[in-house]
Amino acid sequence: MNDYSARSRKPRVAQELPDASMSEFDGTRYLHLGETPWVQGAMRIRQPKLLVLEYIQRMMAWLLWLPEDRWADVRVTQLGLGAASLTRFTHNVLQLDTTVVELNPQVIGACRQWFKLPADDERLQVHNADAGDWVAEAAQAGSADVLQIDLYDHEAAAPVLDSAEFYAHCREVLTPGGVLTVNLFGRDASFAQSTAHLAEAFGATQVRRFGATKEGNTVVMARRATGDALQDAWPARADLQARAELIEARWKLPATKWLRSIKAVKVESEQALA
Repeated sequence: MNDYSARSRKPRVAQELPDASMSEFDGTRYLHLGETPWVQGAMRIRQPKLLVLEYIQRMMAWLLWLPEDRWADVRVTQLGLGAASLTRFTHNVLQLDTTVVELNPQVIGACRQWFKLPADDERLQVHNADAGDWVAEAAQAGSADVLQIDLYDHEAAAPVLDSAEFYAHCREVLTPGGVLTVNLFGRDASFAQSTAHLAEAFGATQVRRFGATKEGNTVVMARRATGDALQDAWPARADLQARAELIEARWKLPATKWLRSIKAVKVESEQALA
């Protein structure tokens, strides 16, 4: 991540959590929290629908795991708003029902002021709430077909929520066959521990990972099994290739490139992780 500090300003919202600010560099606007240089998200000013960061593009890889006849009517929940890149894409481009849970009201204000986050409507609901509390509510069970998780504070040291209990609650939020994508990044993050927690919640056969981006972000996918062995198998190579080509044709995402980077996870034993 880089420190883009040109023309930094702060929005006129409450000051309870780390300040949200933005900077601009070479036609791209960046979101920051607090006084740290870590980038929380990015938007091309003249192309706001474009997914700029590579890991953000990979967060859309749930499209590979779901049959294309389901793409038009899935319900998406986003935990952690960032610069609203994924929310703009699922709501504005894919035209999907989208729910967002964001703890920091300043982030919501910044996204509405600078990052073209739409106002709530019949397809978009933005909740100022704690994501851990939200997924633990019984009322959220089965409320999402896709769950996108990108939860980092201003230090960006490790995911804010990353326990087996948290991922178990996330599994309950998903419908059977629903897919989770999560960004794992941080100077202090334990990737092995994170994937072990995901495997505990979803089953190791239902977890796939990308290689790390050059910035150090690793996107991991997990699917809630249906109990049908045929449906729960990772799609055949031919089906993945066809879906990837369709994704590229419709939305210009590098999905055929994704196929070369996605792999099954190797889960270490609890003893080895201790």
